[in-house]
Amino acid sequence: MTRPQDQDARWISHGERPVYENEWITVGLADVEVPSGERFEHHTVTMKPAAMTVVLDDAGEHVLMSWRHRFVPDVWNWELPGGLLDPDETPAETAAREVEEETGYRPRRLEHLVTFEPMIGMVRNAHHVFLTRGVERVGEATELNEGTFEWVALSDVPELIAKGRITNSGSLVGLLHVLALSGPDARASRAE
Repeated sequence: MTRPQDQDARWISHGERPVYENEWITVGLADVEVPSGERFEHHTVTMKPAAMTVVLDDAGEHVLMSWRHRFVPDVWNWELPGGLLDPDETPAETAAREVEEETGYRPRRLEHLVTFEPMIGMVRNAHHVFLTRGVERVGEATELNEGTFEWVALSDVPELIAKGRITNSGSLVGLLHVLALSGPDARASRAE
């Protein structure tokens, strides 16, 4: 379904100023006007874009994930390899670099799945999600604080999500995308 942009429903920004910034995050205040004509200051948060990869084994039956603790929400969960884009990198270059640094594996080929904004109401933080089918072992992981990576059965992922063992937005989006592509309806449509 395609919808034309409706200029009458557009929020208008009359400017934005930073109130706090460092190399990781910028918190700002934007002077916005909403469609009703009301005008007010709205908080904004800008963070570096990120890239993550769904790494499948050659058979497509297991996904490489890290069991790790995230101190801000104080949760343990399974996550895909990924990280923030360096200024001189494309999202695909970041995805490949992060897989190799965090796991010691090199992706054979990356396929872009989706780019999304995890908190679109106030935060600018594009997440680029990739898929690789098969990897080559090239050494040991060089990033040692990224948790413990294991091959997790793809068939276990829905239960892990249901039990709150996968809570990271990038991991959820990537894994749900792959599961949708591999479901019975997707297999039937590819066979036609």
